[in-house]
Amino acid sequence: MSGNAIHADNAPKAVGSYPHARRVGGMLFLSGIGPRDAASNGIPGNVHDADGALIAYDIALQTNAVFANVRAVLEASGARWEDLVDVTVYLTDMARDFKAYNAIWAEHFPDPATAPCRTTLGITALPTPIAIELKCIAVAKD
Repeated sequence: MSGNAIHADNAPKAVGSYPHARRVGGMLFLSGIGPRDAASNGIPGNVHDADGALIAYDIALQTNAVFANVRAVLEASGARWEDLVDVTVYLTDMARDFKAYNAIWAEHFPDPATAPCRTTLGITALPTPIAIELKCIAVAKD
Protein backbone atom coordinates (compact mmCIF):
# COMPACT_ATOMS: atom_id res chain seq x y z
CA MET A 1 0.00 0.00 0.00
CA SER A 2 1.65 3.24 -1.08
CA GLY A 3 -0.80 5.64 0.59
CA ASN A 4 -1.92 9.11 -0.39
CA ALA A 5 0.74 11.76 -0.95
CA ILE A 6 0.09 15.13 0.71
CA HIS A 7 1.52 18.49 -0.32
CA ALA A 8 0.98 21.46 2.00
CA ASP A 9 0.69 24.89 0.38
CA ASN A 10 1.57 26.62 3.68
CA ALA A 11 4.80 24.69 4.20
CA PRO A 12 8.12 25.21 2.40
CA LYS A 13 8.55 23.28 -0.82
CA ALA A 14 10.41 20.00 -0.41
CA VAL A 15 14.10 20.16 -1.35
CA GLY A 16 13.76 16.94 -3.33
CA SER A 17 11.26 14.84 -5.21
CA TYR A 18 9.04 13.70 -2.33
CA PRO A 19 5.74 14.71 -0.68
CA HIS A 20 5.40 16.59 2.59
CA ALA A 21 3.59 13.58 4.01
CA ARG A 22 2.00 10.28 3.10
CA ARG A 23 -1.11 8.80 4.65
CA VAL A 24 -1.12 5.01 4.96
CA GLY A 25 -4.12 3.49 6.70
CA GLY A 26 -4.55 5.22 10.04
CA MET A 27 -1.05 6.68 10.10
CA LEU A 28 0.50 9.84 8.70
CA PHE A 29 4.22 9.87 7.90
CA LEU A 30 5.84 13.29 7.44
CA SER A 31 8.99 13.73 5.41
CA GLY A 32 11.85 15.56 7.12
CA ILE A 33 10.72 19.13 7.75
CA GLY A 34 13.03 22.05 8.37
CA PRO A 35 12.60 25.69 9.38
CA ARG A 36 12.59 27.33 5.93
CA ASP A 37 9.97 30.03 5.40
CA ALA A 38 7.21 28.89 2.99
CA ALA A 39 6.91 32.28 1.28
CA SER A 40 10.53 33.40 0.97
CA ASN A 41 12.37 30.07 1.26
CA GLY A 42 14.67 31.89 3.70
CA ILE A 43 15.97 30.31 6.88
CA PRO A 44 15.00 32.24 10.03
CA GLY A 45 17.93 33.34 12.15
CA ASN A 46 20.69 32.55 9.66
CA VAL A 47 23.37 35.24 9.39
CA HIS A 48 25.71 35.31 6.39
CA ASP A 49 28.92 37.21 5.74
CA ALA A 50 29.49 39.42 2.69
CA ASP A 51 30.46 36.35 0.62
CA GLY A 52 27.27 34.51 1.57
CA ALA A 53 28.89 32.04 3.97
CA LEU A 54 26.84 31.12 7.05
CA ILE A 55 28.46 32.66 10.14
CA ALA A 56 25.71 32.31 12.76
CA TYR A 57 22.20 31.00 13.34
CA ASP A 58 19.48 31.23 15.96
CA ILE A 59 18.28 27.80 17.13
CA ALA A 60 15.24 29.27 18.91
CA LEU A 61 13.98 30.94 15.72
CA GLN A 62 14.65 27.78 13.72
CA THR A 63 12.95 25.54 16.29
CA ASN A 64 9.80 27.69 16.35
CA ALA A 65 9.79 27.82 12.54
CA VAL A 66 10.15 24.06 12.14
CA PHE A 67 7.30 23.50 14.61
CA ALA A 68 5.13 25.91 12.58
CA ASN A 69 6.00 24.02 9.38
CA VAL A 70 5.10 20.68 10.99
CA ARG A 71 1.76 22.18 12.03
CA ALA A 72 1.14 23.36 8.46
CA VAL A 73 1.77 19.87 7.07
CA LEU A 74 -0.40 18.27 9.76
CA GLU A 75 -3.26 20.68 9.00
CA ALA A 76 -2.97 20.06 5.26
CA SER A 77 -3.21 16.36 6.09
CA GLY A 78 -6.34 16.79 8.22
CA ALA A 79 -4.42 16.18 11.44
CA ARG A 80 -3.57 18.29 14.47
CA TRP A 81 -0.49 18.92 16.61
CA GLU A 82 -2.00 16.66 19.26
CA ASP A 83 -2.07 13.77 16.74
CA LEU A 84 1.74 13.47 16.73
CA VAL A 85 2.86 10.13 18.18
CA ASP A 86 6.57 9.99 17.33
CA VAL A 87 9.13 12.68 16.49
CA THR A 88 12.77 12.25 15.49
CA VAL A 89 14.76 15.46 15.85
CA TYR A 90 18.04 16.09 14.05
CA LEU A 91 20.34 18.80 15.46
CA THR A 92 23.59 19.77 13.74
CA ASP A 93 25.13 20.95 17.05
CA MET A 94 23.79 18.92 19.96
CA ALA A 95 26.12 20.46 22.56
CA ARG A 96 25.25 24.05 21.60
CA ASP A 97 21.55 23.72 20.77
CA PHE A 98 19.93 20.95 22.80
CA LYS A 99 19.13 23.03 25.90
CA ALA A 100 17.38 25.84 23.97
CA TYR A 101 15.62 23.40 21.66
CA ASN A 102 14.48 21.26 24.61
CA ALA A 103 13.04 24.33 26.40
CA ILE A 104 10.98 25.24 23.32
CA TRP A 105 9.83 21.62 23.03
CA ALA A 106 8.57 21.83 26.63
CA GLU A 107 6.57 24.97 25.76
CA HIS A 108 4.87 23.16 22.87
CA PHE A 109 4.45 19.88 24.79
CA PRO A 110 4.06 20.90 28.45
CA ASP A 111 2.63 17.56 29.59
CA PRO A 112 4.93 14.57 29.05
CA ALA A 113 1.91 12.26 29.44
CA THR A 114 0.40 13.62 26.20
CA ALA A 115 3.62 14.52 24.34
CA PRO A 116 4.72 12.35 21.42
CA CYS A 117 7.63 9.96 21.81
CA ARG A 118 10.87 11.70 20.85
CA THR A 119 14.37 10.79 19.76
CA THR A 120 16.97 13.54 19.34
CA LEU A 121 20.08 12.88 17.28
CA GLY A 122 23.20 14.96 16.78
CA ILE A 123 24.34 14.90 13.16
CA THR A 124 27.08 16.64 11.20
CA ALA A 125 24.96 18.28 8.48
CA LEU A 126 21.58 18.60 6.81
CA PRO A 127 20.97 19.08 3.06
CA THR A 128 20.49 22.85 3.40
CA PRO A 129 22.08 25.28 5.91
CA ILE A 130 19.59 24.54 8.70
CA ALA A 131 20.37 23.52 12.27
CA ILE A 132 17.26 21.41 12.96
CA GLU A 133 14.95 19.04 11.10
CA LEU A 134 12.01 16.94 12.33
CA LYS A 135 10.75 13.59 11.07
CA CYS A 136 7.25 12.92 12.42
CA ILE A 137 4.58 10.25 12.60
CA ALA A 138 1.00 11.12 13.50
CA VAL A 139 -2.35 9.43 13.73
CA ALA A 140 -4.36 10.21 10.58
CA LYS A 141 -7.97 11.31 10.80
CA ASP A 142 -10.63 9.37 8.92
